[in-house]
Amino acid sequence: MLFMKGNPEAPQCGFSKKVVNILKEENVKFGTFDILSDNEVREGLKQFSNWPTFPQLYCQGELLGGCDIAIAMHESGELKEVFRDIVLEMQKSGELRKVLSEKGVIIQKETLEDRLKRLVSSSPVMLFMKGNPDAPKCGFSSKVVNALKEEGVTFGSFDILSDEEVRQGLKAFSNWPTFPQLYYKGELVGGCDIVLELRTDGALKSTLSE
Repeated sequence: MLFMKGNPEAPQCGFSKKVVNILKEENVKFGTFDILSDNEVREGLKQFSNWPTFPQLYCQGELLGGCDIAIAMHESGELKEVFRDIVLEMQKSGELRKVLSEKGVIIQKETLEDRLKRLVSSSPVMLFMKGNPDAPKCGFSSKVVNALKEEGVTFGSFDILSDEEVRQGLKAFSNWPTFPQLYYKGELVGGCDIVLELRTDGALKSTLSE
């Protein structure tokens, strides 16, 4: 939701126009409210958000910021990640399916293979492990997490203990029977032994940044 001066077709200030262009470039569907049309809303929002200027961009009821923050998040890629994470959360909760169904969108059930392909590619470096990076549930997972952190590698993770379908499916999908499993750009790198060997050889970081 964008509180702006004017509307997307006719912004009434340069800052509002910049944010509108950013959202359009990110292919985000958004609602707007022209704060010039209601002074009570205009003044009330300043106190509500503790943000004195407009435009103001909200996501799921939370203030993201104004023009400068929207531009910075857009340039860093963070804005795209915020919207992507929201869609993923809606997808996990079933809310996305509900919203699309209400709009008459026909949804085909995602196959396990499609789901696994999406998961292994959900982050450039993706670790399927027992537990999470802050609380690994096995020694092998802990060793891989530590190796990645010590090499300064940014990575996503998935707790295979939380989803038996993914846990069993990945064994066949990757033809690799154990966990953790580390992927780079959707391709399997290997398990704990291979990761530690790459780190010992000084090739882990370069392997995950080619």
